[in-house]
Parts: sequence; C-alpha cells; structure tokens
Amino acid sequence: MSRTRRSLLFPLVALLLAAPLPAHAQEPPFRDPGLPRAARIADLLGRLTLDEKVSLLHQYQPAIPRLGIGAFKTGTEALHGVAWLGEATVFPQAIGLATTWNPELVRRVGAVTGREARGFHALDPAFNGLNLWAPVVNPLRDPRWGRNEEGYSEDPHLTGAISTAFGHGVQGDHPDYLQAAPTLKHYAAYNVEDDRITVDSIVPPRILKDYDEAAFKPAIEADAATGVMASYNLLNGRPTHVSHDLDDVVRSWTDKDLMIVGDAGGASNVAGAQRYYPNEVEGNAAAIRAGLDNFTEDNQDSAPTTTSIKAAIDRGLITVADAEDAARHVLSVRFRLGEFDPAGRNPYASITPDVIDAPEHRQFARRVAAEQVVLLRNDHNTLPLSTADTRKVAVVGQLADTLYEDWYSGTMPYRVTPLKALAERAAVTSSEGVDRIRLKDLATGRYVTASTAAAGAPLTATETTPGDASGLDVFDWGEGTVTLRAAANGKTVSLGDGRALVNNAVQPNGWFVQQQFELVAQADGSVVLEYAGNDVTQSWFGANRYVVVGSDGRLVLGAATPENATKFGREVVRSGVDSAVEAAKGADAAVVVVGSMPFINGREDDDRKTTALPAGQRAVIDAVRAANPNTIVVLESGYPYSGDWDTADLPAILWTSHAGQETGHGIADVLFGDHNPSARLTQTWYRSDADLPDMLRYDISKSGHTYQYFTGKPLYPFGHGLSYTSFRHSRLTVDRSVVHASGEVRIRVDVTNTGDRAGAEVVQLYSHQKKSRVRQPVKQLRAFDRVELRPGETKTVRFTVPASELSFWDVTREKRVVETAPHEFTVGSLGRAVRVLGETIPPRDLRRTTQAQNFDDYSGVTLVDTTKERGTAVASTAPGQWIAFADVALGRSSRSVTARVANPDGPTTVEVRLGGPTGRLVGTLAVPTTADEHSWTEVSSPLRGAAGRQDVYLVFTGKARIDNLTVEGSS
Repeated sequence: MSRTRRSLLFPLVALLLAAPLPAHAQEPPFRDPGLPRAARIADLLGRLTLDEKVSLLHQYQPAIPRLGIGAFKTGTEALHGVAWLGEATVFPQAIGLATTWNPELVRRVGAVTGREARGFHALDPAFNGLNLWAPVVNPLRDPRWGRNEEGYSEDPHLTGAISTAFGHGVQGDHPDYLQAAPTLKHYAAYNVEDDRITVDSIVPPRILKDYDEAAFKPAIEADAATGVMASYNLLNGRPTHVSHDLDDVVRSWTDKDLMIVGDAGGASNVAGAQRYYPNEVEGNAAAIRAGLDNFTEDNQDSAPTTTSIKAAIDRGLITVADAEDAARHVLSVRFRLGEFDPAGRNPYASITPDVIDAPEHRQFARRVAAEQVVLLRNDHNTLPLSTADTRKVAVVGQLADTLYEDWYSGTMPYRVTPLKALAERAAVTSSEGVDRIRLKDLATGRYVTASTAAAGAPLTATETTPGDASGLDVFDWGEGTVTLRAAANGKTVSLGDGRALVNNAVQPNGWFVQQQFELVAQADGSVVLEYAGNDVTQSWFGANRYVVVGSDGRLVLGAATPENATKFGREVVRSGVDSAVEAAKGADAAVVVVGSMPFINGREDDDRKTTALPAGQRAVIDAVRAANPNTIVVLESGYPYSGDWDTADLPAILWTSHAGQETGHGIADVLFGDHNPSARLTQTWYRSDADLPDMLRYDISKSGHTYQYFTGKPLYPFGHGLSYTSFRHSRLTVDRSVVHASGEVRIRVDVTNTGDRAGAEVVQLYSHQKKSRVRQPVKQLRAFDRVELRPGETKTVRFTVPASELSFWDVTREKRVVETAPHEFTVGSLGRAVRVLGETIPPRDLRRTTQAQNFDDYSGVTLVDTTKERGTAVASTAPGQWIAFADVALGRSSRSVTARVANPDGPTTVEVRLGGPTGRLVGTLAVPTTADEHSWTEVSSPLRGAAGRQDVYLVFTGKARIDNLTVEGSS
C-alpha cells in the first residue's frame, strides 16, 4: 500500500477503533476477526512499544508474551517444495515446472508446497515460518546465470503466468486466510552471480519496464504474492535495497499490503561492500525510506539491525511513523495467515505434520516429473520404447544411478534413479561411464588409498601394492573440474580438517563446494592434483591449492604451484567409455543419462562459463551410439546446453530438470510412453556459447539476448518440444483486421491430433509489430493454451488479446503507448495481419525538460544514480561515447541547450551534433568540475544552425554525467 493510501486510511481506522466494544468482548480489538484488518493492525500497533515495533522489522521476530503473541520468522525456502527443514516432497526444479506450460499443474505444486509448509509449521511454529521465499521470477535472460534452475523462463509473460499459478497454490483458495505467504525473488535485474553484491545492472527504461518489471507485475496484480525480496545487485548505480522503486513502483501494482524483505545480508551490503552509505545506521534508514520492511541480517541475532533502526530514529533519519509503516506491512501478512484469530476459524491452522511426504504427494510428484520432460528429438519414431520389443536396456552415464539435490532443494525422502525406474520395466545393464583410476606417488612408488570406513578418513599414499581401496572414480563436470569417488566406501573426496583430502561426502554439497578438483597434466606425462573448490577465491584461503603427500603419507594441500606439488602417475583401472560400450552392446536400447551437478555447474554465487556438455560425458554418448544404434540421450540439467546435437547421429534426445525424488519414474514413464510428452522449452538453446553476448548486457534489445531479439539460428528455439503424436494447426482467424487501441482482438485456431495417440499440444500465440519508432522484438509470446486431444480430434482454441497488451514503454513521454502499426499474429506457421489504431509518437519536444536516460540510442555510456534517493542519469566513462535523441523537432531555429550535469573528474565538454555521433557540430557544453558525482549544476551552450527534424547526439569528450537537458528558443 502506498504512503498516500495509508494516510487516507488512518481516519477510517481511528473511527472504527473509537466505536465502543460489545459488552461481552473479552479480547482486544486486534484479536476480533469481525473488524477490518486495517483496524486490527492499527490497534495492535497502538499497543506495542517502540522496541516491540522495531523488533518486527527483523527476519526473526521475538515473541511478545504480554500480548500473547508468538515468535515469527520470515523466509522459509520453498522453490520446488519445502527446503532445509527435513524430508519433504521434492518436485522438479522451477525451470522444470515451467516447461510444463501448465499453470494448473503448477498451481497444484504450489498448493502441496504450501500445505507441507503448514505441516512443518505445526512442528515448530517459531522457526518453520509460513512466509515462503518463492517463486523466483527474474526472467532467464542468460543461460549462464548460476541460478538459472531457480527461474521459469526467458519470457516475462510465461514467467508471470507460472508464478501467478504457483503463488495462488501456495496461498490457497480461502477468501480471508493464507495457507502460506509467497514472496517473489529478486527485485530487480538480477541475473549475474559473479561479484553479485557489487555488480551494477544497467537497464534502460524501456527494457526495465517491458522486460524486468513485466515478469514481477502479474503475480502482484493478481494477488498471488504477498511481497517481494530486494536483490543483491545495484540497478543503474543504486543498490536495490535502497531503491524507492520498492515503494513507488512495486506497491503501485496492487492495493493490497505487501511485505518487502531484504535478501540475506543485502541491507548491510549497502554500507559494506557497496559503500553506498557510510554506516549501517544510514543504510538501514535509507532502506526503510525506500520501502523495505524486513531485514534479513545476522541470522537469528536481531540486535544489530534493531539497534541501528532505533539509532536512525534518534538521529531523525527516519521517523517512528516510518518504522510503523514497515511494521504494518509485516503484520498484514501475519494477520492474513490467521495468527491472531480464535482457534477454529482458520482452516489451514488444522493442518498437521502428517501431510509432509503424504502418499498422494508422492504420486503427484511422479506425474509432475513426467510432465516436465521435453522431447527434443525423435527421429524415425525411436520413442516411445515398446515393452514387447525392449527387454534389455543399457542405462549408462554419470547421472544414470544418482539423483542430485540443488541448493534450494528439499531433502528427498527417497530417490528413484533412472536405473532403478528402468529396472522395473526391463532387464538392465549399467555403467556410469566414468574412469576408475589409481594415483601413484611417482617419488615413492606408493599408491593413494582411501579408508573403507563409512565415515571416511584422510587419503594416504602408503600402499606399495594397489588394491580395490586404491580406486578413484572420476566424474567429469566440464571446464576441467572433476569429483573423485573412493571405491573403498563409495564416498566423494572432500577437503577436510587440516586441508587433508577425506573420502566422506555422499555428494558434492555446501556453500563452499569442497569436493572439486582438477587433474592437471604435466609435460612429463604425470598429473598433479589441484583443489578447485569455490572457496579458493576467498581472501582467507591462502595460496596452497595443490596436493602434496606429507611425511605421514597423507594427501594435503601444501603447494602453491604445480612445480611444488606431488607428481602422480594416473593409471586407468577401468575405462568409463569402454564399460559404457560393454553395457550397451546387445541391449535393445541404450539410455545415456548425462548432465549437470547442481552444486558444481553453476549455482547461487557461481555463474557457469559455458553451456557446453562436458567432453567426458560427450565421449560416452558418441561411443555408446557407435555401439548401439538405438541410443537415447537424456540430458538432466537446470539450464540449456549448447553443442552440435542436431548434427550428431542421435535418434532421440530428452531433457529433464533435476526433477526430485521421482526423476527416474518421470523419465521411464516418458521413455515407455505411459506419458506422452507435451513439455516445451522456456529458454532459447543457443548453438554455441559464441552466440551469447556479455552477461552484463542487460539491454536485451541491444545485445540480442532471448528469443525476442536473437536473430541467429538456435539449436532449439524457445517453445520447442515434440510429442509422440502429431498436430496440425489450421483455420487461424482473427475477428477483425483493424482494432482500436482500446479494443481487443479475438483469435481462433483449430488444432487437430493427426496421429494415433492421445496427446497435449501447447498452442502458442505470438505477435510482431512490423513498423515502429523503436526496435521491436522479432516476436513476442502473447498467450498460450495446453490442449488435450484424442487421435483424430479437433478443438478450436480461442485467445483474446487486448490491444493495450501490445503497448510498450515510450521513453519520449514516459508512458505506455500503443502505436498505430501493422501487427502479425502467428500460431505455428500460420499468420494473420491486424492493423492497430493507436497513436503516432510525435517528434521529440526537447523544449520540455527531458531525462537523459530517456535516450533512443547510445554507445558506451552507463546509467547512474542522480541522488542516493531517486533518479537515474547518464554517465560517460571514456571519450567518444554518446547518447542520441531521435526525430527531434527543433523548429525553425533553436537558440540554446541547457543540461544539468555533474563531474568530479575534471572539466570536459559534451558536443551537440546532428545526424550522428560525427555529424555536424552545433553546440558544445562546457562541463565544469563539481564537488562529487551528486553535485549537479546547469550549463548551457548556444546552438548554431539547429533547425528542422533532426536526430540529436550528445557526444562526450571525457567523463561526465548528465541528468537532463532542455532546448530553448525553437519556434
């Protein structure tokens, strides 16, 4: 709720509270469910001391015994099932949920998640909170983002539909009470993990409005979320935790209260790594002024946060009313959860822990695991496999007999691997396709040996004769990174106490993934073992990352360079390729399961450098295919792969996310045709990493990111996915050829199942604006529908597209606009033209003060904060950079230009040119040195010969900042 709406509400609340209570009333008004929620919150706030109010602004809110109020915690992770609280139903990763293109299914996933959250809450109400930090709605702009698996799609419309469905499911369908309270993550423009706390996402206004905000807005507008989380990054020079867009933009999308939370440590970063404010008191005060309500800091220790907020009040940086506003938003969620109501009124309060991992949830998890599998390729109808003809199946590959959890997974109560599931259907042979090696200390001739104890022990190089306990299985995760599993006890080798190597991990895990190594080949044919955990980049780690054999025979990190490391001979005990081939020979089908390890191949705080499949895994695929022509590849990952899959001689390829406890059944159900695949990709699969621009290029229209602006040939396009049946689209019609901006277009298309199996087609409607003042997307998803069809059945699919949804953000007037222009609507290969009658954007009128950020084009410049509170300006970082304002009406003559500038880097100039960055020079702005980057001053320059309709360029000859400009004297 905006501050303006709050001020109008207060008089009404005061009147309600002034009314006499019924004589029988025994409880204070805040416990009376018959009163309006606003009145109840106001009553409770009025009873709280200042310390108690401020205590509500931390993630861990203490109990207030004198009022009978219990403790409350914000932030239970629940991205694809409840996480970090114990065994729970684990659904496919978020990207997998989205590939179903099935909002109703996703709504049910959200409902189960919310229900199990209630079950956990019943176990421990103080710690197992009902404010869920999910879903992630950042559009998946770049597949190298380490957290790609957490989001839904590169398209904001699809993201909005799926997030709305998930949020509604979490909340439940009661008109008054929430089952649980979903929070959208992470606002805004957050798609980079490397140096994410100091990364500055530069997003021009139109992309911010039409892309990033467009992914967040639908769920908020639909009341499918109770708040948002601020992101770690800066946005156009300002940390998002102190951005007034939290209050001014996000809260403008709804008249409901929203609770805006900080990410873990995000608020303290403002005065910390971001150095935006000099201390935490000022930083936290700025966050509250911007609209942040709840601080996620210092784990359970709320004292640093509450102390700083009270200090901010004492210093006049914020008022008590500001703190009360934040507390009001927090309490609004708590009231909607039914916390302060009498027993028996809230139906969700009766949910018990019995719902966790309930049998029906297990069954549903299997269905979802199958529905999210995408059939990428199926030459010659290789799939589905026939149970009559497929009696022996080879199941090979690094992921054939394991399931991996990701950072935000719940704990799987059981694990059905692909091997286990396929063994239920046929005789199986198997191989993980990994080399088993021995390492021999070349200086002593002794072999590295692992403990057979279940808990593991430090590895030693003490054995003169190798045995089974000397075996190490090498898993290739790409970019040189491997994990080593000890044959002695089946545990993965980790970095342990004293920097010793210990075989103690079930799987790679942890914030610092300490199971990562590289076998670095040396010129003499030996190898050295390099530790490659992601803690090596920390300042405290030190220089030693290479393994040496100590005097006691233990393997420890003891060398800073390969030259000083112990040299090992690498002896192959068993070739992974050979064993995979042996398993595949003679099988009726070979299923090769390869893919990513979610703790290694990109994750929170860790972007991936490539989207290529690791070479070792690809070698297994090629060898198995040569040995068995009926080879099916299953790619299991949380992101798209690049490569030459379309030219490889592979008859069938499936993709699945890491799909939780029922992953194996989901894959098997698709392979054997129990489920006819209908999932579709929600991201572009690029042919090569070379097709991807710089990850820091957030302006997708300029960079060519996503299907909307990518003009190359993808490996697999957005929306791609095959079925075991075939579909025909026909009779695409529009109800009008011309539509006014205030009207709507009704579109219909017939869809026929032309195959011999029942199946579901995802009908996707796109549009393209064929003429515009700005660069328009190549195409843009406008609507979709998932249609179930029997063989031979035809259904008519109907879409209604309001012409207002064809609008875009017009930077010339800072508003949404529907242009008069021809549009083409397409479904599959069918297209229909519609002329939209909107408006023609007039020539730019620079006589009105124009924000510099509202340029039409640019080169090299960046966007920065005008002040620490509000505003965005343009800054140059080197000579020759420029911004352009297209189609400016300069009239018969324009006498001068005035600009508001700042420049702490020494005097410079900004040239005013017409037609191009090297066009005719008509004026020069002399920019003086200012005290700092936020000290603004006005400068002017006469204009010579500036007339007519022109493209106006401001060309920087050095570093400078421009906030706005005004042209005067045109006639």
